[in-house]
Amino acid sequence: MSSSRARGRAADGAPWGGLAIGVAVVAVLVAAFVWLAPYYSTILWWNIRANMFWWLPILALVVVAGLALWWADRSDQLWLPWTLIPLGILVVVGWLFFHSYAQERSYLSSVNVTNTVLRQLDQRAPFQVASAQAKSNLGDVPGDIFDTSYLPEEDAFATLVEKRGWLTGYDVALSQKIPLTGRGSGTICRFSDGADARLSGWWSHNLGRKIAEERRWLRFDNDDAYAYCAGSTPKVVVPLKEITGWLVTSERPAGVAIYDGHTGQVTVSATAKVPGPAYPLSLARHQREATQAIGSFWDWWFQASGWELDEETANSGNNSEFVLPVAGRAAGVYVTPLTGRGSATAISALAAVASTVRSGTLAPLTVYHLKPSWVSDAAIIQRIKGDYQDLPNWQNLVIFEVAPLSGNRWVATIGNSQNVLYRVQGAGDLQGPQATCLYRADNSQIRCGSLADRNGSGVGTQYGSGSAGGAPPGDLSTLSDSQLADLNDRVDREIGRRLRQRK
Repeated sequence: MSSSRARGRAADGAPWGGLAIGVAVVAVLVAAFVWLAPYYSTILWWNIRANMFWWLPILALVVVAGLALWWADRSDQLWLPWTLIPLGILVVVGWLFFHSYAQERSYLSSVNVTNTVLRQLDQRAPFQVASAQAKSNLGDVPGDIFDTSYLPEEDAFATLVEKRGWLTGYDVALSQKIPLTGRGSGTICRFSDGADARLSGWWSHNLGRKIAEERRWLRFDNDDAYAYCAGSTPKVVVPLKEITGWLVTSERPAGVAIYDGHTGQVTVSATAKVPGPAYPLSLARHQREATQAIGSFWDWWFQASGWELDEETANSGNNSEFVLPVAGRAAGVYVTPLTGRGSATAISALAAVASTVRSGTLAPLTVYHLKPSWVSDAAIIQRIKGDYQDLPNWQNLVIFEVAPLSGNRWVATIGNSQNVLYRVQGAGDLQGPQATCLYRADNSQIRCGSLADRNGSGVGTQYGSGSAGGAPPGDLSTLSDSQLADLNDRVDREIGRRLRQRK
């Protein structure tokens, strides 16, 4: 009798014992995965946590629905599931809609809106010119350009080049000093054969793996990374981010990972002093986009609050988070011109956030209200074309990168993809005696405003002395072929005009 009871107890306990063994095996496998695969376990953990806002409420709804059906079956109270399940679905759907608003609001603690004027900024060569000159300054380097970034602390552009092939790393880093006129000089520093890792590389050549082995649970955006030359040693800087929150998650800066191009070692630091935009640009973009939730939920839902990018920009894809130097300081900021949401095209605000290293807390993002508002980039481009269409060889020139200089001034570049020829500075509202002023690329002023119809002389062609007069130079041999051809066309037109007046 006693032996049969013992067998019964053993039989009853067998399922629970098997479950305990199964749980233990799963726990060991999970621990081994986290220990042996820090890179992939970090990615998995971020995805679980970032998507918890939808799968956790749905899981809770399934559990509640199951319990309601079970209780209704036992108690014969069919009203319970027909009440709880629709109500639960309504709550979950409402939460999913509200979550996007709540997530943007999680960044607003770092946003400050002010009516003060943005500090004075310095000029730099446009990104388009730096990218184009990098291709020729690289010489016979056989790799592919990964990224070009501006380093305000060094007033230089740095270009990172990848080697071609599967199991390869980076080839070289190129540092360029590009003046406001003419071509810049480039210095190349090469990666050693032992430093053979890169972002999104294969297997042991994956730089992300090396970062995860050094510091777990931190992630990064590939587009935030950049390189620079520390003497002859190339360095790759990867701005890092950590995740906070549960149902409503957001990202925070977590220092930088620095990859040494000679030793192949990775160093993670929260306070390292490195040149360049070490604050994650992707995080600055999240903060700027969060300003659209600055009002109530219904304002956000109907797109009636906050700011957005000017869709008519002339900056060819580089229309947000300009990395610009601060006047008088070896530091940089991300600056973005913003327009109110809706049909308005006027630039009504400038968003600015420091580009230096931070860890743990969001860098303050300041939205500077513009009083008066600026006209759109498209209007600025049209005004430049109207005022300075008399520039020699105008039909072959391009206007690009309209960038802020301060809270009421901007600067635009005129030239081609390889060289800056002229620059135009102007007032944001295009009003006043210096609404637009033309400068040579070396910053010497030519004139302000158009010469059209001044004293009945039409548009001027004299740029040698920088005066506003329209008289041609006495020595025609000093003119270029295009200037001479333009002068000849103008003489023909003027003779035709006078002959018509005499008839």
